[in-house]
Amino acid sequence: MTTTLTASTGSGTAGRAHTAGGRWAALALLVSAQFVVMLDTSIVNVALPSIQADLDLRPTAITWVVNAYVLSFGGLLLLAGRAADLFGSRRLLVGGSILFAAGTLLAASASSAPQLVGGRVVQGVGAAALSPAAMSLLLLTFGGQSRARAMSIWGAASALGGAAGVMAGGLLVGAFGWASVFLVTVPVSVAAVALAGRLLPEGARGGTRRRFDWRGAATITGAVVALVHGALGIADHGWASPTVIAAFTTSASLAALFVSIERRTADPLLPLDLFHSRTLTTGVGLAVLGGAARASTFILVALYLQQALTMAPAQAGLAMVPTSLAGFAFSLSLLPRIVRALGPQHSLVAGLVVLAVGHLWLANAPTASGYLTAVLPGLLLVAVGVALSFTPTTMVIAGAVPDTHTGLASGLAGSATQVGAALGTATFTAIGISASGPLGQTLGTTGFAAAFTAAAAVALTAAVLGSTIARARH
Repeated sequence: MTTTLTASTGSGTAGRAHTAGGRWAALALLVSAQFVVMLDTSIVNVALPSIQADLDLRPTAITWVVNAYVLSFGGLLLLAGRAADLFGSRRLLVGGSILFAAGTLLAASASSAPQLVGGRVVQGVGAAALSPAAMSLLLLTFGGQSRARAMSIWGAASALGGAAGVMAGGLLVGAFGWASVFLVTVPVSVAAVALAGRLLPEGARGGTRRRFDWRGAATITGAVVALVHGALGIADHGWASPTVIAAFTTSASLAALFVSIERRTADPLLPLDLFHSRTLTTGVGLAVLGGAARASTFILVALYLQQALTMAPAQAGLAMVPTSLAGFAFSLSLLPRIVRALGPQHSLVAGLVVLAVGHLWLANAPTASGYLTAVLPGLLLVAVGVALSFTPTTMVIAGAVPDTHTGLASGLAGSATQVGAALGTATFTAIGISASGPLGQTLGTTGFAAAFTAAAAVALTAAVLGSTIARARH
């Protein structure tokens, strides 16, 4: 069944957003939205032990404080991206900000596990609407040479959000309790709602009547949620467990049904003819592989610092800060120049190679040499590799679709990255546990080396894949 709607142009604010000062004020608002999404992820992770102790949660319940957000966020990104194109990116950004703030308040006031997990679900839905809508508006507002600069600032905000979460989380929990790590994001959400109408264009294109593909939306959302859920279960249950197999089978079945629906629908959620573009198809593959190699790094390193180097959790958090700060500085200062000089295709290939080198350093440096030798150089290489590959991958995907599908491109990039992150983390952790032998569910030095080496292999595979479109572009 489809629902008819009319897209609006939002011309009342479009002119203001396209003045020089208006565009950079709009960028500040859009970047702050991405900052909040990244901040919330890292800052909540720091607070998990305090939440578990205060609410007396079981280990499975505390896991769902994280997974509830990941599933709702990753599962709805593609749907939200397409909705931004049909209903208007600004409307979706405002709605996402309201939902995010509501979920934040629900989680902050939680006195039980169901309320906390419910708040995290609402937060994830809000973030899923917020992130692709903000990216779509950025892509529509900035073009040409200024787009690389704007995208680099976006990437820097992601890195800074992660660093700020790690640093601020412990301070806030110690001074004001775990609820404060949620409440700190509310002012930014309120500012986004208040200022969006003044600073941002609507983002919808044209005035034609469109139909929203609810059947396609339901099937693809279910497919992504089932896939991510299966990936999250690998570390706990193993690849061969009935739960994981059932999740992957459900995902494949729903994905096949989605393709069938899209081929028959007059106005599909995801126009399949877009994938006639080799650049788009390859870009989505790069987002999956790159997401696996990038996201898994930080989880593996956090475990490595505490299990292999026997650091306390607070020390491990501080040891991760240089990565985020280096990524922020590189994204802000050098990335725009590199993208302008090499183009996004060659930039992402270089970034994936640097990322692989960082993984190999972490895999082979002797733990006895300590943090400064065994870890820090690898972390700095990883930070540069992440910055140099993440933003250009999004630019490649966005550049392969028309401007009427910028929201969809943002949703595709985000969803593919989230799926890759879940699959990569689960796979590399399982490889590490298997290589550790009788240590059971923990990773020994051999296990970490195997996991980092596997991540390097995936990064290099992605680099080879990226070189195919880099050569074609040249």
